[in-house]
Amino acid sequence: MKKIALLASLLMLLALPPAQAQTRAVAIFAGGCFWCLEPPFDKLDGVLATTSGYIGGTTADPTYEQVTSGRTGHYEALQVEYDPARISYERLLEVFWRNIDPLDASGQFCDKGPQYRSAIFAVDDGQRAAAESSKAALAKSGKLPGRIVTEILPAAKFYPAEAYHQDYYRKNPTSYTYYRWSCGRDRRLERLWGKPTTP
Repeated sequence: MKKIALLASLLMLLALPPAQAQTRAVAIFAGGCFWCLEPPFDKLDGVLATTSGYIGGTTADPTYEQVTSGRTGHYEALQVEYDPARISYERLLEVFWRNIDPLDASGQFCDKGPQYRSAIFAVDDGQRAAAESSKAALAKSGKLPGRIVTEILPAAKFYPAEAYHQDYYRKNPTSYTYYRWSCGRDRRLERLWGKPTTP
């Protein structure tokens, strides 16, 4: 009888519909020029797409010219679509930190103004908790020579940037490379984090 009851229980479990695994999630990061955030995330296995855009402001459907004026309240940001079964949000946070200057409250690298500040935009409580834990661990590590000023904010409406901004580093490799070099981004990142490693 026990064997029959056990078999019946197993058959009931097998008859249950399988839980649908989440295969797509979104993370949003601001780290200065959105062109420069695309490459490190695009290289990651499990990242499905990246979109440059604007977040956090008060103007609906802002243009690049409006955002760069610094008067709309938006940040230049990157929306990262990823498969959480293949890459964790915590791993995305690690890549984010190592591609920004968390000590600069006035912008990022050569780009100054409120639109270029660094921030993590959490889409839910889980992301907020992970971001706060990551930031606290980084601060406690003593790796950085100053106070971390990167904010953790609730996600707001994200507006994709104009088409010519998307995949800029692929479409305009020479201009992108010159911009990145002239902005001093890699030099500053190396001083903060050391030699870059493969993501």
